Amino acid sequence: MHKKIAVPVDGNGVLDAHFGHCQFFSIMNVEYDKVVASAKMQPPPHEPGLLPRWLAEHGVTDIIAGGMGQKAIELFKQNGINVFVGAPTINDMELVEKYLNQELTFTANYCDH
Repeated sequence: MHKKIAVPVDGNGVLDAHFGHCQFFSIMNVEYDKVVASAKMQPPPHEPGLLPRWLAEHGVTDIIAGGMGQKAIELFKQNGINVFVGAPTINDMELVEKYLNQELTFTANYCDH
């Protein structure tokens, strides 16, 4: 099973709670629940509705975020990307590995827009 998971991160590779203004996206290529490749990509300048389309164009299948507004969630879904919100603020690789091992605890989505 192939997945491409995006995680909005800061310059240290830690989950950025506000995905729309993150410094980078860590993009993890996953085969059979193992990360086989990863890269950091700098997103285009923030513009409403752009990031879901941009990530979809890069083949992303899933996004793990801290918080996200309902409109953004809908736009990701319209672009065929599964959305997981309420993730803890930890290192990107640890976050994805815990997710793949079903050890990640998601809390409430604290974004209010």
